[in-house]
Amino acid sequence: MTRDEHDPLERNTAAGSATDANGGGDPPWFGAGVVGVATASFFSDTGHEITTAILPSFITATLHASAGALGLVEGLSDGLMGLAKLGAGPLANQPHRRSRLASGGYLGTAVATGLIGLSAAVWQVGVLRALAWFSRGVRSPARDSILAAVAPARAYGRAFGLERAGDNLGAVAGPLLAAVLVTWIGIRPALYLAAIPGAFAVVAITLAARASREQLPAARRTLSFEFRRLRRAGLLRPMIPVAAFELGNVATTLLILRAMQLLQQGGLTLTAATSVAVLIYAAHNAFGAVVAAIGGHWIDRAGPRVVFACAALLYVVAYGGFAAPDQSWWTLLIAFSLAGSGIGLAETAESTLVARALPDELRGSGFGMLGAIQAGGDFASSAVVGLLYAVASPVIGFAYAAAWMVVAVFGSVALRTPPAEPHAHPNR
Repeated sequence: MTRDEHDPLERNTAAGSATDANGGGDPPWFGAGVVGVATASFFSDTGHEITTAILPSFITATLHASAGALGLVEGLSDGLMGLAKLGAGPLANQPHRRSRLASGGYLGTAVATGLIGLSAAVWQVGVLRALAWFSRGVRSPARDSILAAVAPARAYGRAFGLERAGDNLGAVAGPLLAAVLVTWIGIRPALYLAAIPGAFAVVAITLAARASREQLPAARRTLSFEFRRLRRAGLLRPMIPVAAFELGNVATTLLILRAMQLLQQGGLTLTAATSVAVLIYAAHNAFGAVVAAIGGHWIDRAGPRVVFACAALLYVVAYGGFAAPDQSWWTLLIAFSLAGSGIGLAETAESTLVARALPDELRGSGFGMLGAIQAGGDFASSAVVGLLYAVASPVIGFAYAAAWMVVAVFGSVALRTPPAEPHAHPNR
């Protein structure tokens, strides 16, 4: 057999290229459903990234806590999000449940994010952040299953690339709005307003879910995680390098904190350093958006494996930049841009991997497994790096994260998996 027949990281690439060449008969990939999912990601990320950009200053300056507390809040939230994704995955296997799961998750994220501004102690921030991230976990398998249902198989990379681009563009708009709002009305009022874009996300995902129901017949299925079928589909071994990548994927709030501290060492005030760090973080997300869209086209032609390996390598270089002392704003901009490019490529490759490997009735469980691994790795990474940052030094923390990214690079190159169960795309 060829490599494409053995590996869900590469499978369907040749077939997708052939379909593109002869017109195939698949519907256009850039349809209302795909655009609706990308729009929902844009608005939701705009809202909660306002909070993400402000959170380091809010926790360390307003609430007078440490970098370790920030890392713990982010890590626990990521861990709970992973459990929510794992639990919501089997529910998302059922097309008639996806709209409610996705809409409810987007609404819960918006409300909990806005309420963080009321917090008077770090534990309250932790509870609300965890609730917001739990809601994100509930919605994610349903959203990704909706997207896979409305996109043709030949264009999964482009569809998930567009969704990731929308997510990252929201993460550009959010920090920019945060910088303006903090200057204009202050930190707490800015946190309140973070809930507003989430309402638009609820509308967008509801419309996208309606389009997906037109593609798939409703069916009743048992609420089972289908672990054995996921294993037979060849999805477990690709998760090994994914897990290594996520164990090195540090929360962006720690990157913002590192930038703030380095800029203050360079002579900027806390307010100025916060504003510059937030603007640089916006550039991180802009690069992520552009690279995710480009990476989606690359994946549809070359397969996710090489794209994923490139993503991990970009992070190794980026972490080297964050570990270096006495940096200026432009060197931090380079490090943030490399990290943004890495996450844009990696998330697109990971989602495309699952969509290609599984039939529709298993995708909720597959996306749930992927989300649990992502969030579990992010929890471990954020908690460990945050503690190393506070107790030892930032250099040791970023070296730890970079080591996991090196493992991901080599793991992706060496990966071989058995063939998956045959399935047809529902749109055909």
